[in-house]
Amino acid sequence: MTLLAYRYALDPTPRQARYMAGHCAAARRAFNWGLGRVKANLDQRAAERTYGIPDELLTPRLNWSLYSFRRDWNQAKNDVAPWWAEYSKESYSSGLDALTRALGNWGDSRQGKRKGRVVGFPRFKSKRRAVHSCRFTTGTIRCEQRHAALPRIGRVKLHEHPTKLLAALAEGSARIICATIRFERGRWFVSFTVEQSLPELTPARPDAAIGVDLGIKTLATISEGPPVENPRHYAQAQRKLARLSRRVSRRRGPDRRTGQAASKRWQRANVQRNRVHHRVADQRRDAIHKLTTRLASTYATVVVEDLNITGMMSNRKLARHVADAGFGEFRRQLEYKAERFGSRVIVADRWFPSSKTCSGCGAVKAKLLLSEREYLCDTCGLTMDRDKNAARNLAALAVAASSAETQNGRGADQKTRVTGQVAEKRQPGTAVAGQTRTPSPEGTDV
Repeated sequence: MTLLAYRYALDPTPRQARYMAGHCAAARRAFNWGLGRVKANLDQRAAERTYGIPDELLTPRLNWSLYSFRRDWNQAKNDVAPWWAEYSKESYSSGLDALTRALGNWGDSRQGKRKGRVVGFPRFKSKRRAVHSCRFTTGTIRCEQRHAALPRIGRVKLHEHPTKLLAALAEGSARIICATIRFERGRWFVSFTVEQSLPELTPARPDAAIGVDLGIKTLATISEGPPVENPRHYAQAQRKLARLSRRVSRRRGPDRRTGQAASKRWQRANVQRNRVHHRVADQRRDAIHKLTTRLASTYATVVVEDLNITGMMSNRKLARHVADAGFGEFRRQLEYKAERFGSRVIVADRWFPSSKTCSGCGAVKAKLLLSEREYLCDTCGLTMDRDKNAARNLAALAVAASSAETQNGRGADQKTRVTGQVAEKRQPGTAVAGQTRTPSPEGTDV
């Protein structure tokens, strides 16, 4: 059984839209209430420590479990939210569950149990900036022909027919666990989390391995086949966005300092501008989905680079183009789709010299300028496009990794391609980045 999510756009009536916004506001109210209690408790304990009170005599620490938050909320909801009966109990549980997860992530990050970037302490959710979202786990949750049935909200019309989900529900291979509503990009969406048994899939070419070199001018250069050009959706929409942004700036917008409300003409112009941003994001996601699906369903092994996207975004000349390409989203989609289709993704080391290495003889250049778009090998004379050469070197990593797994499972027998000038610069017992070493006939490692 696999957890899947089916996401559909909703077409609610004005009354249903207000009701869904109320459920999201109720979830936000419960989240902020619980976070306020936690912060007050932590501040009280910190203040007591400054007076020299021992830890065993401090104010008892609050329990951060969902059960404890829900129990305390039920005792205080009449005073905190007298209107609580207007919305489903799942909305308050959704907000408290989000708080529990946020506190858990913060604690695990402090203790080194969570990988990735450091997670900060949760912050209060703002009505204007927070994402309007609410999850339903109990009650009437159904997906019909053209409607989604949600607790306390009723039947909400869908923008499209849920063909795949209805087929899986009809044959009994799927079961809806929960539904999440979300207001995003000016529209309401519903996401059905489904537990589904999927057939075992295999890639179309089970013995094929390719390397993918991501770039800005060319979105993806594949070791075999033509490159995938970068659509540059945001760059194409810049002129239209500039025109609409000027129109918005000429009209009376909101001002929180003076309490000035936005005019109707400003609101209409802002909606038009936001619609262009939303369309660009949808086009980018659609293009990446099609590319990653094709790669994961066709090839058994896909090798990509571990790009320093954060460092690339710090370059003000490249940040906009890097963000428009969506490198991080490409890798995220490729990894989960490869698991679904039975293929695998190998991530090359960040310092692996894929662009500096010759894909023909294995010679490594000491320096390669970014302006050099053609790779010229000084050893064998190979001339090739720079990105194509890097993609072939990434594909060679997949072949080497498969060979190492079949021999001893640790990679100690993997063959290394080393030229004479590279071997002279390395000390005995070291290996080129991204490769392993093999013993020579004389008993020394090269």
